[in-house]
Amino acid sequence: ITAEESEDEPPSGEERGDARLRERDAVEGNNKGAVTAEAEGDGQRDGEEAERPDQTPALSNKPRKKKKKRKTKKTSAGETLEDNDLEDIDSLLENIEDTNGLSQQTQSRIIADHRPLLYVEHRNLNPENELKRYFGARAVLGDQRPRQRQRQHVRGMWLTSPKSTWPRYSKTGIAMQLVDSRRGVQYFAFEHHREYQQVQFKFLNAVESMNPHSIASLLEVYPYHVDSLLQLSDVFRMQENQEMARDLVEWALYSLECVFHPAFSLTSGTCRLDYRRPENRAFFLALFKHMMFLEKRGCPRTALEFCKLILSLDPENDPLCMLLLIDFLSLRAREYTFLTRLFQEWESHRNLSQLPNFAFSVPLAYFFLSQQEERSELELSQARERAAQLIQLALIMFPSVLMPLLDHCSVQPDARVASHSFFGLNAQISQPPALNQLTSLYVGRTHSLWKDPAVMAWLETNVHEVLRMVDARDPLVEESEQKRKMRYQSAPRNIYRHIILSEMKEAMAALPLEVTSQPVMGFDPLPPLDSIISYTRPERTNPPSNESTLSLFFRSLLPNFNLQGDGRHDGDEEAGAGQDLNQGVNRLMAAMRDMLANIQFQEPPREDNPEGDEDWD
Repeated sequence: ITAEESEDEPPSGEERGDARLRERDAVEGNNKGAVTAEAEGDGQRDGEEAERPDQTPALSNKPRKKKKKRKTKKTSAGETLEDNDLEDIDSLLENIEDTNGLSQQTQSRIIADHRPLLYVEHRNLNPENELKRYFGARAVLGDQRPRQRQRQHVRGMWLTSPKSTWPRYSKTGIAMQLVDSRRGVQYFAFEHHREYQQVQFKFLNAVESMNPHSIASLLEVYPYHVDSLLQLSDVFRMQENQEMARDLVEWALYSLECVFHPAFSLTSGTCRLDYRRPENRAFFLALFKHMMFLEKRGCPRTALEFCKLILSLDPENDPLCMLLLIDFLSLRAREYTFLTRLFQEWESHRNLSQLPNFAFSVPLAYFFLSQQEERSELELSQARERAAQLIQLALIMFPSVLMPLLDHCSVQPDARVASHSFFGLNAQISQPPALNQLTSLYVGRTHSLWKDPAVMAWLETNVHEVLRMVDARDPLVEESEQKRKMRYQSAPRNIYRHIILSEMKEAMAALPLEVTSQPVMGFDPLPPLDSIISYTRPERTNPPSNESTLSLFFRSLLPNFNLQGDGRHDGDEEAGAGQDLNQGVNRLMAAMRDMLANIQFQEPPREDNPEGDEDWD
């Protein structure tokens, strides 16, 4: 009967699964009774068949008949599985999982290689998932569960987890529209409605007053104004209130995510936002600030996912220059394969090897790959060779990185390296200004990754090999020197923007005067010169009545200082009373420079005055 049914219709999924279970049980010896029944004589088989009906009434309520014995015998393997406890099935599934687990890492590596390079996973956007892997779910969620039960107005989000302390969300006047769609890529843009534009004008007036309390008062009325949240976050961060600063950035992200277009996807990597539109910049900056907080919080894997998300929004222009940071986050998160894949796929059209951070981080990633014992010997040897080749090219192309890197790592170079002119002080002095900014940024950010003794030993070996090539007058050395002189004359604006947002003091000190002399606002640092303006701020007719403490302080020192310009002198100059924010801050910085220029420092005591030494100390 069973044979006839199998010929008429194909077996179902459950029947195929039962067949596989029976075959596996036969191999593992779990159904010894069925095997021995077939191997023994007819008399023993009849005896077993006579006893089996006593074991199978739970499967069928029909009366026992002789003609059912053959069917009972054929399904004896399945019956024995059901009669046993679930332990046999559990052990069978564990064996299957163990068999599949042997190649789990290889399979995950293959799947990752076939995904788009900037593929973003939703689960990696939640820092709690990363903290759970480090400390366990009980340590992360133990004190949050009672409060979560009390939240009633919270909606699920991918970028942030809404908090009960935030005000109830209502329409803010921001919307996202689909601007264009071509070649499988969709272009979106945030839009400010008329009511939100009025709030934006009030925010600019509050910033122009240089009084943080004005921004806080604005947030009390409009709690989901994004630029106010970001600007106030910078104020709290400067006051070293990191928790409140981080909360305000998440608050801003929540406000923006609530107005996403239905077709806007965080994970596809095909959705674009144009940074030239001022309405889009708040989303870029909120993501960047949130990413930096995650990295400082000890969640590099989550920070890397946000870095990929920012880069996917505009990979061609890269307005925040995430390529200067993605290598560091990849190394911190131990995503070495992703970093090497990024270098291989983008080197041909983006020239990543001309950036010092990629020139040094990629060989470091190959070195870490060569230390992974679970890889095959062929992969380990290839990684070692690739790491040595790339680090030597990096040292030849950017010799000015070595000495500052060793200094930050508190490592004293040997006599040969210290005395050689190739890595000496001349290498740092002779490099172009733009290259100095890039090398200072890299050393200041990633020097902690090079402190491993194994890494230092590997670096030392390759440094001596480079010195041998320099002494042998290898043509590659001369070619690299010519490239350094021709390139890196001036950095693009997105690199300056990245250095300002990163606040790396080593790189900030290397910024040119044309950047440091102009005011930089946290809600829009160094706006693009080709911005696409959709609406403009109307001219103000009345100057602000209240002045900040800082403005009053400078006026007390410099009576001629006026933040709002000279618009209060006569009626013909009333149009000058509405000076914009940049002019006001320029006057403030000019006043600060004048004040500092007039300060005279006391000279240190002379050597012939021994009593003055004590006063100087």
